[in-house]
Amino acid sequence: MLDLLRLLSFGPNGWGDEIASGALLTVELALATLPFGFALGLAVALAKDSRSRALRAAADTFTTVFRGLPELLTLFIVYYGGQMLFSRIASHFVEGATIEVNQFLAGVAALGLVLAAFSSEVFLAALRAVPRGQKEAAAALGLSRFNAFRLVVFPQLWRVALPGLSNNWMVLMKDTSLVSVIAINDLMRQTAIAVGVTKQPFFFYLVACLIYLLFSIASSLVLTRAEKRANRGLTRAGGKA
Repeated sequence: MLDLLRLLSFGPNGWGDEIASGALLTVELALATLPFGFALGLAVALAKDSRSRALRAAADTFTTVFRGLPELLTLFIVYYGGQMLFSRIASHFVEGATIEVNQFLAGVAALGLVLAAFSSEVFLAALRAVPRGQKEAAAALGLSRFNAFRLVVFPQLWRVALPGLSNNWMVLMKDTSLVSVIAINDLMRQTAIAVGVTKQPFFFYLVACLIYLLFSIASSLVLTRAEKRANRGLTRAGGKA
């Protein structure tokens, strides 16, 4: 057992540095994807709720595609397809030019598209849960549509959507493990390298499992606190606020 624990030591004789850097990169990837995915998801939800038939059709197509495709396939399409697209555009200006897409940005884009597709349904349900009278009251007060959404609708929408978005965040944390296939040195890739060198698959995959569980527990604590804060001031059953 001590020999196995030494494999996690920091320095040239252990894999602690690599595992720690991979875990940090996993968190960075998830945190970078979160605002992009949620912002795009909200935009898609607003498009689905709009009066424009074209916007509704485009939003429905977006969610159908990226909810239907496996996340791994989406990652490959964004990474390899992005390189082909940008290289072809560059070749119109410089003959033979090629552009290599940054793996981290490709991971953010691919995971963000998937997150947006699922989050848009959460946002849409929350948006429709806000009473129409709230919007009418905001209009009667002379608020513009943007200010009415920002000051009246969004705070109520966010409160309703938060539990569903919390679940999407937990799924995102697990989906980050997929980016190892495009050579991003995240937790799973560093773990796989350690397994290949040491021939200790059970030990290192168990360590990765515990780290992901630690991320999930920490996320649950933060999200529970966020939900309590979002619901502060609401009247609960029994007359207590």
